Amino acid sequence: MKTGYFGRKMDNVLLSWARESDRKPLLLRGARQVGKSSAVRNLGKSFKNYVEVNFDDDKNVHALFEKFNSPQEICTQLSLFYRKEIVAGETLLFFDEIQSCPAALSKLRYFYEKYQELHLIAAGSLLEFAIEEMPSFAVGRIRSLYLYPFSFEEFLLAQKNEMLVKACKQASPKNPLSEPIHKELNKLLKIFLITGGMPEAIAKYAETQSFLKSQMVIDDLIISYKNDFAKYKKRVPVAHIENVFESVANQMDGKFVYERVAGLNNLQVKQSLELLIMAGLVIPVTHSSANGIPLGAGANSKRRRMLLLDTGMFLRMLGFDASQIIIADDFKTINMGSLVEMFAGLEILKASSCYVPQKLYYWHREKKQSNAQVDYVIQKNNSIIPIEVKSGSKGAMPSLRLFMQEKSSKMGIRISSENFGKIDNIEIYPLYAVSNVVAQ
Repeated sequence: MKTGYFGRKMDNVLLSWARESDRKPLLLRGARQVGKSSAVRNLGKSFKNYVEVNFDDDKNVHALFEKFNSPQEICTQLSLFYRKEIVAGETLLFFDEIQSCPAALSKLRYFYEKYQELHLIAAGSLLEFAIEEMPSFAVGRIRSLYLYPFSFEEFLLAQKNEMLVKACKQASPKNPLSEPIHKELNKLLKIFLITGGMPEAIAKYAETQSFLKSQMVIDDLIISYKNDFAKYKKRVPVAHIENVFESVANQMDGKFVYERVAGLNNLQVKQSLELLIMAGLVIPVTHSSANGIPLGAGANSKRRRMLLLDTGMFLRMLGFDASQIIIADDFKTINMGSLVEMFAGLEILKASSCYVPQKLYYWHREKKQSNAQVDYVIQKNNSIIPIEVKSGSKGAMPSLRLFMQEKSSKMGIRISSENFGKIDNIEIYPLYAVSNVVAQ
């Protein structure tokens, strides 16, 4: 049976925006194919009228934005072009693939200044590249929202597991889940790690319950992403970007080392890596001294780990056998260890505020006979919380304890395949409940 739209955390954010009186145009940002357009179309169902302008498909409308400055006049012309009414307060106007029309992107500000009563949302793929090339952008006149692939919670909801979501949210180190529910969530987590969070792959799995078919979708997505490389920057060869992209997948087990990218010098690697980060396909995890807030004040951009956008993509790029994940009791192999660390970082991003671009940090001390690393450090209220991700269910956690001792941390967090629990001042969260760490 064909599936329809699956709800996202973003849906409530969009609804709240639609009800605001002092409303700015929205700009949805994120990698291609993460569900930006689908979320807007779903919101459009709550309006009397919905008008979608796709600047890739409708090249003729570009001239309207080049000729007219008045947002009211632009809307009048768009109404005639699409033969649909655009009425403030009744119509949701959606500019999709707006990066293809720089004139439209530059005029978003006028809709806030002169036509604030109209509901307007814009989105696009490779949007960051278009914004970078603009001499100035509408700072303070547009609200950006950042969207990522599905979180595990959103995956559970797509699988109609609302009760499991509720139970997981209510659980805590002081209130662990029953063992059967814990095992069920671990089983579903393994499925999610394989399918990943790309909406099309999740829809295919929901429709067919077939890993093979969902993985075919992921393969197609990887090919389409690589085809996009030519659009990034003409001065950077496509082969360089693809080489670095593949190397990110192969270097997920530690600090990204430029010298391990075969055939490229450091400058070529850096240029390609920055483009992949701008496109949203690669997410950096930057070393922080974690001596105080904000974490970025102690960041060292020369020491970074790199994550891919999606676990399903990571597994397909490595040619990993999905059955190994399904039958495993824990994640104690090198690739599985990298997989769960990556999953934890992505979940932290997805559970954080969608109103600002989020950054991930880790802590690493390199000393002779005293090498220590904490996988993630996050800021929560006025505290810095260290997080160690374990591929198994046991471990002494020397790095986590060392960090807590050096930084006088009142608590630390271990994320593993265990149920909720606590050891001294270290709280234990299961992998499937990483979002609880950010929310609680």
